[in-house]
Amino acid sequence: MPDIASAPRYDPFADSFQLDPYPAYRELRDHDPVHRHCDPPFWALSRFDDIWHAVRDSGSFSSAQGLTFYPDEIGTLGLAPTLVMLDPPRHGQLRALVSKGFTARRVTDLEELIREFARQRIAELERRVADHEPVDLHRDYSAAIPNFVIAHLLGVPQADRVRFNPWVSALTCLQNNGFQVDTQTAIESVAEMFGYFSEVITARRADPGEDLISALVVAEVAGEGLTDWDILGFCFAMVAGGNDTTGNLISHGVMLLDGHHRQREQLVADPALIPNALLEFLRLESSVQALARTTLRPVTLHGVRIPEGEKVLMLYGSANHDEREFGGDAHRLDITRSIPRHLAFSSGVHFCIGSHLARLQARVALEELLARQPTVGVDLSRAQRLRSPFTRGWVSLPATGITPG
Repeated sequence: MPDIASAPRYDPFADSFQLDPYPAYRELRDHDPVHRHCDPPFWALSRFDDIWHAVRDSGSFSSAQGLTFYPDEIGTLGLAPTLVMLDPPRHGQLRALVSKGFTARRVTDLEELIREFARQRIAELERRVADHEPVDLHRDYSAAIPNFVIAHLLGVPQADRVRFNPWVSALTCLQNNGFQVDTQTAIESVAEMFGYFSEVITARRADPGEDLISALVVAEVAGEGLTDWDILGFCFAMVAGGNDTTGNLISHGVMLLDGHHRQREQLVADPALIPNALLEFLRLESSVQALARTTLRPVTLHGVRIPEGEKVLMLYGSANHDEREFGGDAHRLDITRSIPRHLAFSSGVHFCIGSHLARLQARVALEELLARQPTVGVDLSRAQRLRSPFTRGWVSLPATGITPG
């Protein structure tokens, strides 16, 4: 019988949980798989199989009332529902339209552009080391790559990047905080970004170009197109949800390999192993740790009844460590592990539409970094973790093991 007094307690706001959530997750999985949290009020599911089936059951678990345990987080910003906050059938209709512009081919065509940018960033890291300047892996490399890629996809010209980057930072902070507006700066950033892209959409409708917004304004399925609000919502989702999550995947990969040098050497010797290694990095350190649904009817799991209209937090970070799904060594890194399914990108109708873009960026980033700097590591003693109940990542992650070019 475990000592209840000493067992790690699930508190998504506690410093100890922010640093290492996995002991608390295991306690939930083993002893409280349908957990009731009181302040704020929500339920939490922690086992892989429960979450896998819940997120695929949109008739019982709805996304339309927000993805955090806060009420109406998007409504506080005055936004229309984005793609990730819609249920079928409207979700499927909008996703089909967005997919007409955001194609796998459009993403694949970015590879050489991403590779060249990664090489430039690595050269800058090497220069800083040579000049005895501090090097932050996350700020200077991992986060810079998706920031560049999203700006490019949305057709933001180089001259406007100085405006775009602060919007990305503000929206990322909003997302990590559950879209709880606590500063006027956040509201102003959202308004500025929407004003900017509203003008871009108007211009692209008159004269389409080669960027993603141009593809979206002409997308059509069964005679239906995307409204300006639909496109603005997709821009918001890309910036808020697709930026820091990808950067954190890259940084977590380097961190995990720095603790397992033999596996790092395997990847250096055989870069073809990197795509599978990325799945393992995502499983062990899921950038998105938790997102919520709202029950549309009473649901009973493990003898516990969740009433209708309740927020239920899906603990993806816990599910991806579940020994019931991944075996007794689920807590260990194994870059060759067979992973038939995982929840780092959710599942079902809300499977991450940008997953192929995230994997491409992370693959190229690690291929280039390990090829040039095979002993790259991180200094965890000086690192600063991101504080969020919903995402796991970094504010700062100083680099080690980089040699001058």
